[in-house]
Amino acid sequence: MKIWLDGGLQDSESARVSVFDHGLTVGDGIFETVKATDGKTFALTRHLDRLTRSARGLGLPDPDHDEVRRACAAVLEANPMPLGRLRITYTGGQGPLGSDRGDQGPTLVVALGGTTRRADTTAVVTVPWTRNERGALTGLKTTSYAENVVALARAHEHGATEALFANTVGQLCEGTGSNVFVVLDGEIHTPPLTSGCLAGITRELTVRWTGARETDLPLDVLERADEVFLTSTLRDVQAVHRVDTRELPGAPGPVTAKAMRIFDERAGHDLDP
Repeated sequence: MKIWLDGGLQDSESARVSVFDHGLTVGDGIFETVKATDGKTFALTRHLDRLTRSARGLGLPDPDHDEVRRACAAVLEANPMPLGRLRITYTGGQGPLGSDRGDQGPTLVVALGGTTRRADTTAVVTVPWTRNERGALTGLKTTSYAENVVALARAHEHGATEALFANTVGQLCEGTGSNVFVVLDGEIHTPPLTSGCLAGITRELTVRWTGARETDLPLDVLERADEVFLTSTLRDVQAVHRVDTRELPGAPGPVTAKAMRIFDERAGHDLDP
């Protein structure tokens, strides 16, 4: 397996990042996950734009989009596979053992892993921890994912693939790596960005293509929604058949099924929407 590090391709077994890299020592980094089908990326421009927004939010230098595109192309060419998870990681680089940054510049890593198409439906759980909609990292896709690791482990313990958070005022927010949508009386709703959720690429396209409304929603909307679905880079649009102990028989419901079809059709016609 080949990865991109320090400006070129390297063998993944021998590639090395400093143990003093700020991404390792203090989680000072950002990332993007891009879907790659037969070596072709989906929505790469949108992912790179969000990478830049996240970098600016952390005070990191803007990533060089041309370099990142070259890195992605090189990694995809070196590792052919039918469906891949292309991971772009960009950190504060080597620094001191503390929160202050060093002066050696950022680290860029691009790697690829194989994956499979998601199931049409899945189960989710809610967790007792909250997203902070007013935090310094709110809305940024950072490598500080320990909170998500803990929540996802809780989901797996209960036979689910995703955990859903409320924010500090009890509103439905997001999953560990997904955005959440609900169907109420035939209309699709999703929490607004002000809820503290990440501005998901798939979320944005789903809102645009289906006419979903951005609505402040209490967490308990999950107890009465007619349908629930998730969106993310690797899930695309995925129906939910169970929330905690509540079963949603017949998932995907008609509105979700239509959203799934719309997304598949639109995404198939334009790889960089």
